[in-house]
Amino acid sequence: MYFMLRTVGEPAALAATVQQVVRELDSSLPVTEIGTQTALSQATLGQERLSARLLSFFGGLALLLAAIGLSGVLAYSVSQRTNEIGIRMALGAQTANVLRLVIWQGMKLVLLGLTVGAAVGYGLKRLLDSQSFGRGTWQARMAEQLFGVSVTDPLTVAVIALLLIFVALVACWIPARRATKVDPMIALRCD
Repeated sequence: MYFMLRTVGEPAALAATVQQVVRELDSSLPVTEIGTQTALSQATLGQERLSARLLSFFGGLALLLAAIGLSGVLAYSVSQRTNEIGIRMALGAQTANVLRLVIWQGMKLVLLGLTVGAAVGYGLKRLLDSQSFGRGTWQARMAEQLFGVSVTDPLTVAVIALLLIFVALVACWIPARRATKVDPMIALRCD
């Protein structure tokens, strides 16, 4: 049997008083657990919070690694195209044009990845919708994990896509800034 009491002030301070009142009412009733609602909710949601923290950490780590990888690919591309960039700058290309050239090169990869990822995700959703996995559908189990968010929530998909685009722009901007610093005379002498 469980009792819940609403208190004003610190509920843990009333534990001894509650035990005494229960003993006075019936001395054969054992009082085995006394806890607060906060402690109970934290014990109940502890596993979900740990899972959410781990997923957030690994998602952030994956995003960081993707940004580093994209930046590295573009840095390598800029180093391979130093002569071309030097010639463009010698012929009068503005730094904004060179910046735009390198950023667009990286953003094409990102937009292609987002498009392919969205198509594959939609295809997997359709495949999983046609399947049943044990108790309930996979969407019902996912809804248990993502409180109040449907699998195809357009706002969530848009926010994630915008976050990926923003991180990719930052990752592309670093090598692009380095490309604008290419001295045309040094780039032409290296050939």
